[in-house]
Amino acid sequence: MDFMDLAGQDEGHEPRADRLASVSAAFEGSEEIAAARDMVHAFLTSLQAVHGIPVSNRAMGMVQLVVSELVTNARKYAPGPCLLTLEAHDGAVEVSVWDSGTTLPAVMAPDPGRVGQHGLEIVMAVCRSFEVHREPVGKRIKVAVVLADDPGGAAAGHQVM
Repeated sequence: MDFMDLAGQDEGHEPRADRLASVSAAFEGSEEIAAARDMVHAFLTSLQAVHGIPVSNRAMGMVQLVVSELVTNARKYAPGPCLLTLEAHDGAVEVSVWDSGTTLPAVMAPDPGRVGQHGLEIVMAVCRSFEVHREPVGKRIKVAVVLADDPGGAAAGHQVM
């Protein structure tokens, strides 16, 4: 795992006003999926301790789950390393996973009888947003997870209808 703590700025550039903190790492082996989850825990713990941003236990678990699913898919379906970036802004953490694969992910319709292949279905259910972008090389999946639970009791990321 290559690790770079951007702490709200790009190397050689001024801090971006629209994000509070950012961290990136490259992962090359499936054994590093646990390291990706550990990176999430350290990043979110730092947001609370250093920046005073509330992060619910639910959000901690959801972001770790989302990162695990996205990094697992990148390692499973694309050659070479993948790049994970976490950015905090607007009360959420944006998770971005780039890989060199050119095939866009297929999100299947919910099917409780299907064994396996529920990862993206789960990711979409717990995230505030879900985007897939083609890149000059490969693709990037970006999602956002709200960090604090709604005081009204609804799970963050889900709107009460």
